[in-house]
Amino acid sequence: MSSNGQSIDQLVRPEVVMHGMREKPKGWLGWITTTDHKRIGIMYLFATFLFFILGGVEALIMRVQLAVPDGTAVSPETYNGLVSMHGTTMIFLFVVPVFAGFANYFVPLMIGARDMAFPRLNALSLWLLVFGGIAFYGSLFFEPPRAGWTSYAPLSDDAYLPSGGVDAWIFLIHLTGLSSLVGAVNFVATIHNMRAKGMGWGRMPLFVWTILTYSYLLIAALPAIAAAVTMLLTDRHFGTDFFDPTGGGDPMLWQHLFWFFGHPEVYIMILPAFGIISEILPVFARKPIFGYKAIAAATVAIAFLGLLVWAHHMFTTPTATVVLVFFMLSSFAIAVPTGIKIFNWIATLWRGSIVMKTPLYFAAALPALFVIGGISGVILAVFPVDWQLHDTYFVVAHLHYVLFGGSVFGIFAGLYYWFPKMSGRMLSEGIGKLSFWVMFVGFNLTFLVQHSAGLSGMPRRIYDYPEGAGWWGYNLASTIGSFLLGIGVLITLYNVIVSIRKGKVAGNDPWKGNTLEWFTQSPPPENNFDVVPRVRSVEPMKDIRREVMKAGEPEGSVAQPVASGT
Repeated sequence: MSSNGQSIDQLVRPEVVMHGMREKPKGWLGWITTTDHKRIGIMYLFATFLFFILGGVEALIMRVQLAVPDGTAVSPETYNGLVSMHGTTMIFLFVVPVFAGFANYFVPLMIGARDMAFPRLNALSLWLLVFGGIAFYGSLFFEPPRAGWTSYAPLSDDAYLPSGGVDAWIFLIHLTGLSSLVGAVNFVATIHNMRAKGMGWGRMPLFVWTILTYSYLLIAALPAIAAAVTMLLTDRHFGTDFFDPTGGGDPMLWQHLFWFFGHPEVYIMILPAFGIISEILPVFARKPIFGYKAIAAATVAIAFLGLLVWAHHMFTTPTATVVLVFFMLSSFAIAVPTGIKIFNWIATLWRGSIVMKTPLYFAAALPALFVIGGISGVILAVFPVDWQLHDTYFVVAHLHYVLFGGSVFGIFAGLYYWFPKMSGRMLSEGIGKLSFWVMFVGFNLTFLVQHSAGLSGMPRRIYDYPEGAGWWGYNLASTIGSFLLGIGVLITLYNVIVSIRKGKVAGNDPWKGNTLEWFTQSPPPENNFDVVPRVRSVEPMKDIRREVMKAGEPEGSVAQPVASGT
């Protein structure tokens, strides 16, 4: 026994932290109490993919209902609840926070930091997200919301929907909004202050650029939706009339507040996906990214313009024509920096030494599918055209080509690209490519025909349709495609579960990556780096490999020494 009462065994055990600090919990308790950014990132990914599966099941039930005319699979009330649950889940509980999961894990590694700037705030952001999801899905035990994912007031007021479902939706928005806000502040502080020596703004990875922009957009846009749902809550329970015209309120106020958040939200959901493929394409093309500075500048330009175009969701409202023209032209302007990115990605692949791996499949699909959504978006930005197509399935098709064809394919590209770093194991290439093709075919079968359904006049958010409407074929094809898409997702889920235990050992740098996360072990140690190299270019790992080869050392010695000194 030592003089301070500790046993010799306690003093020599390496996992015991000295200076009176307690031993860190292990097992599941260690996970839920952790402040390690990597564990928090993994839990973010686990939680958001769980919500993704729930939202997908809700979508499949809706597609079963619409597969044939006069469907009777679910009641009208249940269908409205499914529309609300699906849209809310996919946007607020999957697409936005899943990028926080990737960013939590990889931003510190990519900039050469040992953790996030505020580790405890980081953990708080995770648990606020989880509690928001629990509060929202708790509404299933009494009555889910039935006002759509936008909860347009005054239809969401207590006079129309007195159930607690809308209240649960409001709590979700507040909790997930706080989660995103504190996470965004943490990302800004980390990226501004904790970059490795030599990593100036012109050498920062493009994924980090997109996360920084994503964070500033969240900080700018979230107060609007927070104010809107607070006013809705007081309208529902405290006698105010912010949105009810019978009491002197204005329903247009809800739309302006919601869409001032809702349109930047589109770019919050797509810019990190652009950052992911901007990292993947040059690695598998075996050449530098074409126009690094142009892509970084285009990211900032898209974010700025995205704050100016919220009312293009409101073209059918009683708004002055001069205002409609402004928002139409602003919407056209966003196509310019987006087009710059797409042409730069194509130029990156042009005449590259292409390595056909699964991450590249998903990454290359994103621009192709996103362009379809972008073109339909430009069509909808012409407000006389929008008057005809608003609230039709053409808008549903546009939204999904942007957010699933764009964001979700980018998310799967990031999953296949970074899984070896997170787990130390490789995902199966054969199963991964099978998953891609099933998802790609299923996605296009589901949503491409919905453009035609919308042009034929099929309204969105309808529970059923008559046999003579001429929409049966479109809906049957969409339903078949949606199940194919779901099978493709399940194939990747199977790939992940099997590969965690039985996958091929990845090594530290299986893809010959360009950024600093590939410098450390797979998976990385708790402190990330024992030695952080000085950054001399946009592709620091290429510089390190070049130095190793000059020194005559084997290529496998690129990775840093581990803490034990090996």
